Amino acid sequence: MAITSPSVGKGIALSLVSLSLLGVMPIISNLRAAGIDALSFAFALSIWQVVFAAPVFGWELSGGTKGIFGLDLSHKERRRMIYVAFFTGALFGLSTYLYVLGVEKAGATNAAIAIQAYPLFAILWETIFLKRRKTAFELALTTVLIGSLYYLGTGGTFQMSGISPWFLASLGVPLLWSIAHVIIKEELSNTRITPAQVTFFRVAISSLFLLVLLAVFVPGGFQLGFSTIFQTMAAIMGLVYFLELIVWFYAVRHIDVSLASSITTPWPALTMVLAVPLLGDTVESYQIVALIVVVACIYGLTIASIRKAKQPASASSTS
Repeated sequence: MAITSPSVGKGIALSLVSLSLLGVMPIISNLRAAGIDALSFAFALSIWQVVFAAPVFGWELSGGTKGIFGLDLSHKERRRMIYVAFFTGALFGLSTYLYVLGVEKAGATNAAIAIQAYPLFAILWETIFLKRRKTAFELALTTVLIGSLYYLGTGGTFQMSGISPWFLASLGVPLLWSIAHVIIKEELSNTRITPAQVTFFRVAISSLFLLVLLAVFVPGGFQLGFSTIFQTMAAIMGLVYFLELIVWFYAVRHIDVSLASSITTPWPALTMVLAVPLLGDTVESYQIVALIVVVACIYGLTIASIRKAKQPASASSTS
């Protein structure tokens, strides 16, 4: 029995909220105080995510929603889930650092568009591990999408010498997200874990991972990392990121992931608009062109995926 009755209207409304939150996150990240490095800020915002996620996590448990704690797991299953949780949490922690670093170095607009490369990596893993063949139309759109990202990364020149290493760092965000999502998909599909529990464990383990990175690689910044926790922008970023995670999980409870993803796809356009007055950025024509092409390709891939998913059902109904 479903926990909630799906509502398309609620799903669309929540997806639009997710779009707004995604659009403002790069702006908030770059509005942090000068002198706070990306790793310290990533750690601080992750701590704030834990602060905001913990009450919701505790409220669910006190209300009788056991979720994953209601499962009767064997020692082997429990150990596997712990390994998966820590590995994926580390991936999400590293992606948070690359997110902050990429937005800072590549620019809010460029990084936002680069993060839209997620479908490329999803297609890659599906092809390698799930042996899913792509149609000629999907391959053509994928080629155009790669070309538009290359165009953006080279600053609109198409010359390899002009490609920004920070743009490549931004591409690491969707790469890590896609790997983590592939790993945890089966776990989430086969357990009663709730969105609040997923979010809490993710941000808690990510914070621990970033704390270790801070201690090992930036010993001098260890104290700065903790002092950054009390910086206003770290708290705001942590709250907005936490809300985006929760809102997204609840959105896909009401509508398909493909529809929710389609609704949130244009969020870099909001980032682009806000970056001009709030960050003083200048939007170049090549960024606008790249964004339009990227969004069009993602919509095309989404439509192709939906049509392909419907084919077996229509075929079976006529057999």
